[in-house]
Amino acid sequence: MSRHSLIVAILAYLFIAPAMAGEEPVTIIAKDYEFQPHEITVKVGTTVRWENREKRQYHSAWFEILGDEQGDYFFPGDIRERTFTKPGTYHYICEPHHQSHNMKGVIHVVE
Repeated sequence: MSRHSLIVAILAYLFIAPAMAGEEPVTIIAKDYEFQPHEITVKVGTTVRWENREKRQYHSAWFEILGDEQGDYFFPGDIRERTFTKPGTYHYICEPHHQSHNMKGVIHVVE
């Protein structure tokens, strides 16, 4: 096997194999003006899914520190997903409801 082929095989293993493993996203529920659970720990490469289970209210999962735009709202029955590729602690808020309802969350990403 050539050096180039070996590098390609290693990259495929590192980046494609985890995606094909079929791991289910970790789900956070937005309901009753809170994120349930409001703090989680996941491994690098994990996809986190936010599901809006309100009857009428929209929400957001705004990661301002990551450069997200404000106003990416999701409505009842909608979902939002984000895959975390680097370790760290990521704080997020529901932009329209974080002050009136203290709607905040934290994702801890570990190796």
